Amino acid sequence: MSVLVIGGGITGLAAAWELASSAPVGTRILVLEADKRLGGKILTGEVGGRAVELGPDAFLARREEALGLCRELGLGPELVSPGSDRAYVWVGGRLRQLPARLALGVPTDLSTLARSGICSPTGLARVTADLVVPALVHGSRSEGDGEVDRSVGSIVTRRLGREVHDRLVDPLVGGIHAGPIDEMSAAAVFPQLALADSRKGSLMRALRAPGGRTTPGAPREPVFMTVRGGLGRMVERLGEVLSEKGVEIRLDAAAHSLTAVARGSDALGDTAIDRPGERRPPRWSVATGAGDLQADGVVVALPGGPAARLFRSFDSSVSRLLDDIPYASVALVTLRFTRDATGSRLDGTGFLVPVVEGGLLTACTWITSKWPELARADDIVLRASMGRHGDDRCSGMTDEALIENTLHELRQMLGLRGRPLEAVVTRWPESFPQYLVGHVQRVESLENGVARHQGLALAGAALHGVGIPACIGSGRRASRRLVEDLTSSNRAAR
Repeated sequence: MSVLVIGGGITGLAAAWELASSAPVGTRILVLEADKRLGGKILTGEVGGRAVELGPDAFLARREEALGLCRELGLGPELVSPGSDRAYVWVGGRLRQLPARLALGVPTDLSTLARSGICSPTGLARVTADLVVPALVHGSRSEGDGEVDRSVGSIVTRRLGREVHDRLVDPLVGGIHAGPIDEMSAAAVFPQLALADSRKGSLMRALRAPGGRTTPGAPREPVFMTVRGGLGRMVERLGEVLSEKGVEIRLDAAAHSLTAVARGSDALGDTAIDRPGERRPPRWSVATGAGDLQADGVVVALPGGPAARLFRSFDSSVSRLLDDIPYASVALVTLRFTRDATGSRLDGTGFLVPVVEGGLLTACTWITSKWPELARADDIVLRASMGRHGDDRCSGMTDEALIENTLHELRQMLGLRGRPLEAVVTRWPESFPQYLVGHVQRVESLENGVARHQGLALAGAALHGVGIPACIGSGRRASRRLVEDLTSSNRAAR
């Protein structure tokens, strides 16, 4: 049996890892990556002589997929968490600390929200109504409409008011997904919110974590984790171990087309001879710049647009569904300054910037404060983020313009002085899939369409989550389904 994995990002690498672990002995596995490196959006660079992330800088620790994979790779002892859980939001011309006990930006404790100063007295009164008279802010709901998807923004505004929408939830959830929450599917992005909204009573109470408040002084479980030395080490280790397991990896090898063909040769060109009377499904042929490759199965682990192009020749409905998922482009500006360049105490992980503030920046990470192992006595490293769905201003700006705009805004926010010692611009065009209202139903139709084709599986951030754990889980599930599909078809052929 032979399997091709198209895409060498974390999704494709996880798919290959699962194949190497669970496919029948002797299965031939080949990974094709169009870029000259593995990892996709995981990119660890160097700033000031230390490893700094130029893509995602951590993964959610409460999900097992990334933690489990790191442990399987022997990287468990190398996992580290941020040095602080304190973060801020820029509101009304100053940084205000995010209150405790937020559920993806939704406050669940009125007292901590009030002390933060993020909401005005009018905004707090609106939030209080959810606790005191929730029926008045619940809104009219028809019988049987509990399954209707709604946007995150519409639920938050209706239940807690515009200030919580603008100053907390949109900066946080919108920042994670690089898009406006008024268009974002609650069922896909924040299912707990959709479930809480379907119930009578207070939304805030419904979103409180099970078990209530934590005991004062008790150690908190880390929310995020990364690998010491950068997430690029996870990618490097995956590549090394996959090669040790016999998986072939080809870089600079783009897949141009995908078609079903009559059986004749395997993925490496060897003739495949079927036994007399054997009836087996067709193989898949992938066209690359170095020639055509054939395999029994294919895992497509690509973003929506490139995946849609592969499906176009043999399944227009799947191709259209993939094309209908919009993507947002973002840019990152990483800056290194002398330690005395700022008048602010960078005592946390960074801050969010609400869209209503009108700037270009959406967030700023205080890298050398967030990750203490990167700190030095003589400098600091900051990373500014910009760009989201519907705001492509950064795409039309030069690197120099992006740096100057970033410096202008950060000088107002942090009191930065002087010029940076280093400035690195990283662009991620069409990098964040948008989970618009109805996304769950679209993905269901998409996966049903792919399932019609034996020996074919689809995985990636466009489906069930944009974070590293979600992508790892997507790749591994796709490979497990494919192995089951191929082994069952082989049994049937006998």
